[in-house]
Amino acid sequence: MAQDTFEAPPLPDNLSELGKNIQRTMTLLATSTPEHRNTVRILFYGQSVTAGKWSYALADDLRRQYPNANLTIENRAIGGYGAEALVKTADYDLYPFYPDLTIYHCWGGVKGGQQEEIIKRIRQRTTSEILLWTTHFRFNPSLPKETPLDDPGVVGSTNDDEERCALWRQLAPKYGCEIAEVRERLRVYLKEHNLYPKDTLADSVHPNELGHFLIRKLIAPWLRYDPKFPQDPWQHLVTTVPVDDARVTKGPNGALKLSCDGNRIDVIAQHTAEAKLGTAKVLLDDQPPSANPDLYYHSRPTAAPNVWWPSINQFGHEKPLVCEQWTLKFTECDPEKKVLKFAVEGSVTGPDGEGDASQRFVSNSGRVVIEPSAWNVMWALTYSKKPVPEGYVVKWETKPLFTDSYQAPATPDAALEYATNLAMLMSNGSHTIELIPNGDGPVPVEGFKVYAPPLK
Repeated sequence: MAQDTFEAPPLPDNLSELGKNIQRTMTLLATSTPEHRNTVRILFYGQSVTAGKWSYALADDLRRQYPNANLTIENRAIGGYGAEALVKTADYDLYPFYPDLTIYHCWGGVKGGQQEEIIKRIRQRTTSEILLWTTHFRFNPSLPKETPLDDPGVVGSTNDDEERCALWRQLAPKYGCEIAEVRERLRVYLKEHNLYPKDTLADSVHPNELGHFLIRKLIAPWLRYDPKFPQDPWQHLVTTVPVDDARVTKGPNGALKLSCDGNRIDVIAQHTAEAKLGTAKVLLDDQPPSANPDLYYHSRPTAAPNVWWPSINQFGHEKPLVCEQWTLKFTECDPEKKVLKFAVEGSVTGPDGEGDASQRFVSNSGRVVIEPSAWNVMWALTYSKKPVPEGYVVKWETKPLFTDSYQAPATPDAALEYATNLAMLMSNGSHTIELIPNGDGPVPVEGFKVYAPPLK
């Protein structure tokens, strides 16, 4: 049955109350015009259900509904990853992306606290609004299709799923999140249409065509703009500071220095028809941003052999990082004996030590730390029942969250804001940022954009 022949669920009776906690994002979308196209970044994060087609269909709905917005929408969900794993992979997937809105759902991590930790860290490290959604119904395929929703045999109907939904209903007001009530509205829909969870599933967990349609339609009412909602909760999260603001000090030769509070600072280019534009030196707290050890991160590495999961869930470091490419080669790999040994090399650091995946690895330089629990390689080989592909290596990068030298960009589209990140994910506190033109051409600046996460 095609999606457009399904009967959509009715809109919630309390529609006017929905979307209150994601109004910064919805305001940016709804107030975009052909003359002023607001940039909006949205991230879907979670497990394989979040990676499903409903999320891409919902993203397309937003693009159609808000054609004037400059939308960047990514889905970085990882199948099979509960909150216990996602709390680690968020270090390279979520915070450096720095979304305006995170649409999040996954299992696990209720009793261990990882669900709350993920939500808390998003609010501590970014200005992203968060839309949670209470889970759909899973089903044990060994049971008869007509098993009632309140039967204990319906997977998660009275245990883990209900506990997690209850937890999210507690955490949403605590951290200022929006929560789309999918589960209870789905329960009503199924009863009214004489359907059972199995009718919405392709297996015991993953939605079929009807399931994808319903999740999308049940979440959509929360993605609404309403100018009657108060702006106080969000209007100071991201602040635009024009160059003539009192917080901006002007120095010789067009130098600009901003004093502000937050953990991310962008510079906004002034629209210009100048053909040749110049550069400016950047100073964060009177030092090049590259001197701040917080402004680097290890990116998501190569997928584990034969699967789509990352080979390593999280990297640490004990010494300051530099921007470079990393390669990890296996020197011994025997899944049956559970032996995995390796050698690490950086493009700048050079050969940086050998290790054993069963033990904590600290590279010679201290720039790479891998905990035994971060590895996915053995799990992947056991799952896939295939050997390591010939020539397989793990690759990742140490990437910058800063700009030491600002190149004034061309600004061909008068409707767009041309913002360049100067520093991101530093401590959430008081900072100064300084632009000092190098004299190689004009550096027209309209102002700065400062991001201040709501939690310290």
